[in-house]
Amino acid sequence: MRRTKAEAAETRCSILCAAEQLFFEKGVANSALDEIAATAGVTRGAIYWHFASKSDLFLELYNAAQLPRVNMADVDGIETDDGDAFQTIEKMACDWLKELASDRHRQRLLSILLRTNFTEEFQPVMIELEKLDQEHTLHMETILTRAQGNGGLAETWTPQSASKAFKWLMKGMCWDWLLFGQKFDLAEDGADRIRRLLASFRKLPDPS
Repeated sequence: MRRTKAEAAETRCSILCAAEQLFFEKGVANSALDEIAATAGVTRGAIYWHFASKSDLFLELYNAAQLPRVNMADVDGIETDDGDAFQTIEKMACDWLKELASDRHRQRLLSILLRTNFTEEFQPVMIELEKLDQEHTLHMETILTRAQGNGGLAETWTPQSASKAFKWLMKGMCWDWLLFGQKFDLAEDGADRIRRLLASFRKLPDPS
């Protein structure tokens, strides 16, 4: 009997959930398609009906989970017309940390990426990560360039160096939090570090 679209979508979802579970527990390289099929309660053929390979499955999991946001510089939609780009960036970053601290699904997906050795088999995922990282970095640089043009960026920083410092701070905090047992308050402590870094970006008022 021909399967309905709803049934096909349910099977696809089951495969993605099973893949996420095994990738998290065993790592991507150590998770065989047969194991994913058994965990999902489907045949190996069903996996190949939806995905061309394990790499394709990994990439689809990445896309379905909106993992571009793990690049920590998702500044889409930020406007600087309000004259305070730094305040807007701070809100975006702090909100992101709060979401991560409370979202077990996102934590698992980030952990999977951290543990993955992006060998040739998984290069498509790495290419997507790098592409999105470049896009977000460019967007952040554009925002900080506007701030510089308005006289708001400290002379000790360039838009490029400030953008990289911000990205490295965000990534470093999240990676450290995930890898070492979540031993600090990511939302509260992270917000404090973000404010301190952004404060260094601001140009101090002319004392005269």
